[in-house]
Amino acid sequence: MLIDFFLEVRRARVPASLREFLDLQNALRHHLAFADMEDFYHLARLCLVKDERHFDKFDRAFGAYFEGIENLDQLLEGLIPDDWLRAEFERQLSDEEKAKIESLGGLEELIETFKKRMEEQKERHQGGNKWIGTGGTSPFGANGYNPEGFRIGQDKGRHGRAAKVWEKRGYRDLDDSVTLGIRNIKVALRRLRKFARQGAADQLDLDDTISSTARNAGYLDLKMVPERHNAVKVLLFFDVGGSMDPHVRVCEELFSACRAEFKHMEYFYFHNFVYESVWKDNIRRMNETMSTWDILHKYTPDYKVIFVGDATMAPYEVTHAGGSIEHWNQEPGAVWMERITDHFDKVAWLNPIPREHWGPGGSLGVTRQLVEDRMFPMSIEGLEQAMKELTK
Repeated sequence: MLIDFFLEVRRARVPASLREFLDLQNALRHHLAFADMEDFYHLARLCLVKDERHFDKFDRAFGAYFEGIENLDQLLEGLIPDDWLRAEFERQLSDEEKAKIESLGGLEELIETFKKRMEEQKERHQGGNKWIGTGGTSPFGANGYNPEGFRIGQDKGRHGRAAKVWEKRGYRDLDDSVTLGIRNIKVALRRLRKFARQGAADQLDLDDTISSTARNAGYLDLKMVPERHNAVKVLLFFDVGGSMDPHVRVCEELFSACRAEFKHMEYFYFHNFVYESVWKDNIRRMNETMSTWDILHKYTPDYKVIFVGDATMAPYEVTHAGGSIEHWNQEPGAVWMERITDHFDKVAWLNPIPREHWGPGGSLGVTRQLVEDRMFPMSIEGLEQAMKELTK
């Protein structure tokens, strides 16, 4: 049974290994989940999924395989002997719970009483403490509560014990094939990290304090260190206007996530392609620009450079002088891009258009050649590939 479930998870492109499958089986042997589908769901996800990007895929595989099964009793029916289940059930009961069941004549008597009342009762019952119904304290029924009772017929219980949590699919936005959101972007950007301790020593170094105190015959010797920061330095260049208008939201989310993740970050805007100048304020972009030469002189080669744009324009806007649709550029945009890639050690381009729509030619093909094929789609997977490229 579990082998088929494991294969279903693998078919959903969740990279679960055989070792993780054996861990799940071992956890079940030690009764970390028993007779509760929700517990089994959480245990299986814990054992088989090691990256939150795959939570949604796992949920879909789990729902497809266990569709129609409300609890583990249904799943195990016919697979495990009834006397084993009964013995295991009784083993889980506390002494108090066993005494309450015995107050009704024992487990066998409780089952027989249930059958008789099913035969006697001819109509719906609401509340009370005898008939099979809803909302009462009878040992039999739905939506009520009795510590030694049965639950009958309802789709869901007030105590949430049979909730099919995998159908909620609360992790669908973490799928590595979807467009980015701020939370997912932050997770992906964390691959581009290089920590260093800089500034004032204002944090306790516990390990060094213990060692120093021990060497000091037990007299407390506090050791402080500067706070750890991500030392990676980033330059962001955003294409704005025109064909990029539909992608404003995801660019805003990327910008917000980068501001939160990188202490050393600068950003600039361009339209369609980078030429001799860029700007930081779109409202005053015609009057307040910054020379691209100044950027090359100001920022050191260890800055990681990320361009964000769809690279969709007329090819001559990249390859010819005067190609810009907003001003007369003395040199082609391709020349400026070559200067940027020559100066900075790491350059990548993020494209909001899905990879399958890129095509080999046109302005997009030329741009890919200029950035040495370091263009990546703006999905979680694409962003992680870009961060991996920038950390090489």
